[in-house]
Amino acid sequence: TLLEIAWLQGRSVEFFDWAQAVGFPCVEVSNGATDMPPNHKRDLIEAARDRGFEVLSEVGSKRPETPVARQWVSEIQADFAAGAHWVVTEGRESGTVGMYDGSGRIREELLGAIEREVDAARLIFEAPQRAQQAWLVRHFGPDVNLGNIAVDEIVGVETLATPSFSAVRGATSAAL
Repeated sequence: TLLEIAWLQGRSVEFFDWAQAVGFPCVEVSNGATDMPPNHKRDLIEAARDRGFEVLSEVGSKRPETPVARQWVSEIQADFAAGAHWVVTEGRESGTVGMYDGSGRIREELLGAIEREVDAARLIFEAPQRAQQAWLVRHFGPDVNLGNIAVDEIVGVETLATPSFSAVRGATSAAL
């Protein structure tokens, strides 16, 4: 969001200068909180890449009233082509937007469309809710990239991906 604000103010170059000066090795380029056109987002991805940053882009809107865009797959592919190292799928701290419906359930149709066209190993799924985390670990396996995890929940999330959890996964999935 900070880069989006800088873009709105016409201060993207200053943002990149500041991020380099304080030593950030990576930046996130998103357009979920503003009406930034996709081509401007790609320009920012390329500018960040050219400055040596590891670039994370984000797809999806932070606004729950914004419908899930069917263009996610093409946006992800275009972000990778522009130089993004990783793409983050929007989930927000609530887990009720972007990849998730208003009750926090994964939009399986959207995920399926993404999965058919994109290497999931290069995606980071924001998954703040325990049920979302468990679902994604069961679906993709223990190496799935999860984000937006509260610090005090990290150990619990790691236990979802351990071999011993795999043995009891089926018995406990209803509880998760």
